[in-house]
Amino acid sequence: MDVSEPASISTGISQRYATAVFELYKEGDALSALENDIETLESALAESADLRDLLHSPLYAREGQADAIRAIAEKAGLSDTMRDTLTLMAQKRRLFVVPQMLRALRERLNKENGVVTADVVSAKALTKTQSDKLASTLKSSVGSDVKINATVDESLIGGLVIKVGSKMIDTSISSKLAALQNTMKEAR
Repeated sequence: MDVSEPASISTGISQRYATAVFELYKEGDALSALENDIETLESALAESADLRDLLHSPLYAREGQADAIRAIAEKAGLSDTMRDTLTLMAQKRRLFVVPQMLRALRERLNKENGVVTADVVSAKALTKTQSDKLASTLKSSVGSDVKINATVDESLIGGLVIKVGSKMIDTSISSKLAALQNTMKEAR
């Protein structure tokens, strides 16, 4: 059995939904509504374990999942397009790909707007000034607007790990210490 098969199946499913949803929003000239819906869903998923359970648990009946996700979408103020898409996904037992679909939608939206996402991991939270300065520096390097996706990992001790596309810059103290440790081992 190929262990990568389930991942590629769910990736294919999420990409198809993302393509359809993106085209619906684009045809309706509602890309700003799409961005709001993505942000709302991403924050809801990050904050609510119950919502994550609803998306992934096979214990809920299709109708119950569809009713619950429709109610959540209406309460969250999602657009009709997103509400209907999520309801359809529940009816088809495809809610488990929602996080992947959101990532794919974010990528499509960024590409449409000419924005590149930079994943930045730092030892402590970046201030607004630091984030803006980093985005400006990366913009001059990359050549297009940069959106910072910042996370905190205290094990870095200090410095940053920046990933833009396939490029990664690691200025963290922990990686420098590891490199120094390897150098000292080789010197023995």
